[in-house]
Amino acid sequence: MNDFETIRRDTLAAIAAASSREALEQVRIAALGRKGAITTAMKGLGALDPEARKAAGATLNRLKDEVAASLEAAAARLGEAQLAARLASERVDVTLPVAPEPQGRIHPISQTIDEVVAIFGEMGFTVAEGPHIEDDFHNFTALNIPPEHPARQELDTFYLPEKADGSRLVLRTHTSPVQIRTMLAQKPPIRIIVPGRTFRSDHDATHSPMFHQVEGLVIDRSTHMGHLKGCLVEFCRAFFDVADLPVRFRPSYFPFTEPSAEVDIGCSRAGGELRIGAGGDWLEILGSGMVHPKVLQNCGIDPGVYQGFAFGMGIERIAMLKYGIPDLRTFYDSDLRWLRHYGFLPLDMPSMVGGLSR
Repeated sequence: MNDFETIRRDTLAAIAAASSREALEQVRIAALGRKGAITTAMKGLGALDPEARKAAGATLNRLKDEVAASLEAAAARLGEAQLAARLASERVDVTLPVAPEPQGRIHPISQTIDEVVAIFGEMGFTVAEGPHIEDDFHNFTALNIPPEHPARQELDTFYLPEKADGSRLVLRTHTSPVQIRTMLAQKPPIRIIVPGRTFRSDHDATHSPMFHQVEGLVIDRSTHMGHLKGCLVEFCRAFFDVADLPVRFRPSYFPFTEPSAEVDIGCSRAGGELRIGAGGDWLEILGSGMVHPKVLQNCGIDPGVYQGFAFGMGIERIAMLKYGIPDLRTFYDSDLRWLRHYGFLPLDMPSMVGGLSR
């Protein structure tokens, strides 16, 4: 019994002297671990006669409970002391100036989409969205794209596996399917812009297999080519912030518009440097045209009553031109250094009142 009292006295003294959780754990192991003093004493009970074993076992159980309770109380005490020390060390002086925090950046693609939406929003356009995976009708057929058109070839287009009926879904090659969905679901007048991701099998310094487009659609009874030209001239001058920016329309061909036109803006390449504005050269910026009567018919709109115009442009392309980004592939490199250089502060929200990019 004297040995038990010695174990009790030494263990409780060591618990009281422990100044950290680590030291307390060492005391617990020394007393209650597999080779601890109390554990070893309990293993020796088998060598005692029954009466002595009963008395010694009761004493050891009381000692074990007392040590466990003392360990728990000491752990709580040390935890409170550790928390108090941490709170004291982490105290903040609210009278000090705020330390500058690392700032995130808005990606140029997101910023450019917001700029485009701000400009066309002032013209009365609303934003429309649609799925990335489309069927043949919405992506090709309804847009008057014939079966033999190169855009349908697997070299240019990402198709999904063939279904049981032989049809295949496709990753949309343009945002035009949203125009079809809008015309099928909504009666004219219609005035929408459609920003979003598109997918084509191409990859180099000026092309990406995934890229962004924004398209516009206006359908009404009296819409004509003059409205299209006025809308796009104002957009180009507002987006590039050049009040007298030269804009020209060249005849072109698209299956879904008739007549169709490519839109160029004036530029200068003097000294090997590209400058947007008045100059002796032109730069293609977007495609446009009057909506083809067959497209209207495919969407259940009478082309004898309604007509409209549509246009589309690449978000990355106009962002590269406006912000001097030389390689499209860097948009998707996830390089924080690039984003810190070309990115925008979160509060730089584009608007026609406060400015598009500050």
